Amino acid sequence: MNSGRQFVSASDARQSQAAQWTEAQFQSLVIDLARRLGWRCYHTHDSRRSVPGFPDLVLVHADHGLMFRELKRANGGRVTPQQHEWLDALTNAGQNAAIWKPQHYLDGTILKELTGKKA
Repeated sequence: MNSGRQFVSASDARQSQAAQWTEAQFQSLVIDLARRLGWRCYHTHDSRRSVPGFPDLVLVHADHGLMFRELKRANGGRVTPQQHEWLDALTNAGQNAAIWKPQHYLDGTILKELTGKKA
C-alpha cells in the first residue's frame, strides 16, 4: 500500500540542504575543514576598501602549498569579471586558484584538494 510518501536519497537531501547555504555558512564549513587539516586561512572580512575581485580565501599549508579560492553559493553565485581577472592572473602566475561551490564540498573535491589527493 502506498502511503503517498516520497523517499529522498541521502545524497539528494544533502544537495537540497547545501542549496540553502549562504556564502557565509559555506565559507565557515570550508575554513573549519581546512583548519582541521592544518591549513592557515585568511579571509578579508570587510572587502569594501580592498581591490575588487580578490579571492575570498588564501590558504597556506607547509606540505601542500598555497591556494586561492573564490567561494560561491550553489544557486545564484555569479563570478564577477574582476574575480575572473584575479583568478586568471593568479593561475597564469603559476598559483593554485579556483572557484569552490557547495557541490565541491559534498562530492569530496574540496577535501581531495586540501589533502593533496588526486581525483
